[in-house]
Amino acid sequence: MRPSISLCLLLSETIAFARGLSSDGEPVYKDASASVEDRVTDLLSRMTIEDKTAQLVQGDLRNWIDIEDGTLNQTGLEWSMRNRGGSFYVGVSVPWKMLSDGIKTGQDYLMQNTTLGIPAWVQSEGIHGFLIPNATIFNSPIAHACSFNPPLVEKMARVIAQEARALGVNNIFGPLADLARELRFGRVEETFGEDGYLTGELAYAYVKGLQSENVTAMVKHFAAFGTPEQGINTAPVHGGERELRTTYLPPFKRAIIDAGALSIMGAYHSYDGVPSVADRHMLTEILREEWGYKYFVMSDAGATDRLCKDFKMCETNPIDSEAIVNYALPAGNDVEMGGGSYNFEKIPEMVESGKLSIDVVDEAVSRQLRAKFAAGLFENPFPGVSEEEQSNHINTPEAIQLARQLDAESIVLLENHNDVLPLSKDANIAVIGPMAHGYMNYGDYVAHRSQYRGVTPLDGIGAASTGKITYAKGCERWSNDQSGFAEAVAAAESADVAVVVVGTWSRDQDELWAGLNATTGEHVDVHSLNLVGAMPHLVRAIIATGKPTVVVLSSGKPVTEPWISASAAALVQQFYPSEQGGHALADVLFGDANPAGRLSVSFPYDVGTTPIYYDYLNSARAYPDPGAVGEDGSLKFGHNYVLQSPLPLYEFGYGKSYSTFTYSNVRLSRATAAASDVVTVSVDVTNGSPRDGAEVVQVYVEDAVASVAVPNRQLRGFAKPFVRAGETAAVSVDLAVADLGLWDIRMRYVVEPGDFVVHVGASSRDIRGNATLTVVA
Repeated sequence: MRPSISLCLLLSETIAFARGLSSDGEPVYKDASASVEDRVTDLLSRMTIEDKTAQLVQGDLRNWIDIEDGTLNQTGLEWSMRNRGGSFYVGVSVPWKMLSDGIKTGQDYLMQNTTLGIPAWVQSEGIHGFLIPNATIFNSPIAHACSFNPPLVEKMARVIAQEARALGVNNIFGPLADLARELRFGRVEETFGEDGYLTGELAYAYVKGLQSENVTAMVKHFAAFGTPEQGINTAPVHGGERELRTTYLPPFKRAIIDAGALSIMGAYHSYDGVPSVADRHMLTEILREEWGYKYFVMSDAGATDRLCKDFKMCETNPIDSEAIVNYALPAGNDVEMGGGSYNFEKIPEMVESGKLSIDVVDEAVSRQLRAKFAAGLFENPFPGVSEEEQSNHINTPEAIQLARQLDAESIVLLENHNDVLPLSKDANIAVIGPMAHGYMNYGDYVAHRSQYRGVTPLDGIGAASTGKITYAKGCERWSNDQSGFAEAVAAAESADVAVVVVGTWSRDQDELWAGLNATTGEHVDVHSLNLVGAMPHLVRAIIATGKPTVVVLSSGKPVTEPWISASAAALVQQFYPSEQGGHALADVLFGDANPAGRLSVSFPYDVGTTPIYYDYLNSARAYPDPGAVGEDGSLKFGHNYVLQSPLPLYEFGYGKSYSTFTYSNVRLSRATAAASDVVTVSVDVTNGSPRDGAEVVQVYVEDAVASVAVPNRQLRGFAKPFVRAGETAAVSVDLAVADLGLWDIRMRYVVEPGDFVVHVGASSRDIRGNATLTVVA
């Protein structure tokens, strides 16, 4: 009897599955034990064209919640979930409860009041903190990268996910895998710097951290977005296939494929004349067919409209939505973000009229659904906690401490003449400058009025000091007015040491898009990298007092004032800080933290010498014969450049410490290897100083002879050992030989046999030793 019973049960299950039902009578797509592909197939078969279209157009919380008072617009809710129910944006500065209640209302409606009950992606910002008032604000990504500490970035991402989940958010727009290779570009602060390897490792860590807490990462901006013509936001990017594959795509692949990101955001620009949102080569041939990516790509806000309005590929009055759909959707841009004309809402009538294949629509919807099933949204559409519990998940003491630690590890000591740092805690200190107090100098992507919450440099120095602290602003950040100089000079003259905080500034999201003045941020691009207005004159005036002057650059990108490097007693780079920025700065200034940050982006002498990234192709930076303009105006003529240097003032990977490290005995686990091997690079690092400290050991590889022009050297690994005073640490870094390849003349990725010089050092220029690896076929 038992075989017959088993056969009957199997037969009944087969019949149920054929009818789209699980063994207990539920639709297969609702069965968490069914495979993702079976669930996608079953759900897609049940959807109308209107259901499918709703999955491909982003909605917005403000469609049903009045963010002034939190009241519900029932008509707006029903309309939004019917037409734009696949995802909705919630990145607005409202109280926690209002946001959480609004999200729950939307998800509950979808699950309980729609025929199929498909949950939505709930989407917000979070590149350096969840975008909601009073959530933890971490320092900007350009600073994270200076830490050279992926595990710490992963911890940060876990915190961002924890805070987002507590209010019901399940999809964060981050990380960026763009590169900071055009320093005039306003969004340098949002990147992990100029190097593809470091960016890939940090983006990987961010995705892993975020998704380990069941919040989905949306890697952006795919791809090659950060090098726009003239540094102007959304402008064309010029480059070829080899540059795309060698430089721009590797960090994206690391974050998307290796880390398993479930969503991607497209970009505004065109690459080699092809708009990102309609680039079938990138979105389909490379991303899907070569890399095997199975999930969805969403356009950036309003990016699809640019096909007509900016790229002039279709009519704009009225906008040709059908043309936009036919450019973007078949290319592989699956979902349309809001902020534009909602062109994808034309999909039903285009399918009905035969202007668009239903197969194209089904492919896009399948990618969207596949990601939702993989993320477990159907089983847990609203992960939020009760109002009483929210404070136990958001801006916790542990999160605040992590913000301080990451910030301190990201600060880079650029100069320390006569070892003026660390400062004595009982010193009489004048704290000066427009970035020193009065507001927090955060980067963009923070909630409205966040700049009035946090620890300023003055706060931090005052809390750590046992001596006298005097403050003088000196000048406004946006003004040429020098009327405050007298007070600042007097403060410096009466002090033992002056700390002057100047730099660039951005704005919170509301102020930035309202057009208030700023010198960095999205759509805030510059022609110069010098200090603005009265700030450089303030620094000169304080240095001229003769008192030791520590200059702190609080900025979102490199500042080009090389005279400060020579004239100031010390120079410290703090890229846009966390809410604990003042404490982190004080930790470094007073020596409670030994500076271990290293530059994630090179500093040029002048904007005219850019680009300045270290991994230039062989033959670039040819035969430097620099000239110079002296402080007294004297001229020393050279040739490239006539009055400047094509080399950086501070190179990628550079940074000083209060400790002194020496390197010795660079060695390889094997001298000969095949493309499938992993070689271990080892070096002994000795701390010859009386202070414990961390060193960033960097491994660069030079392809000695290659069949095409390749980067002169590339970072291929790093480690950050903590070495106690007087001790030696044996440091090892694994090197995958498969990563040493190039895109050859026929555009094939190959690891060519031959010699590769493995350089080990403290920066891209400060090489302390090397060894040669021979790769054999």
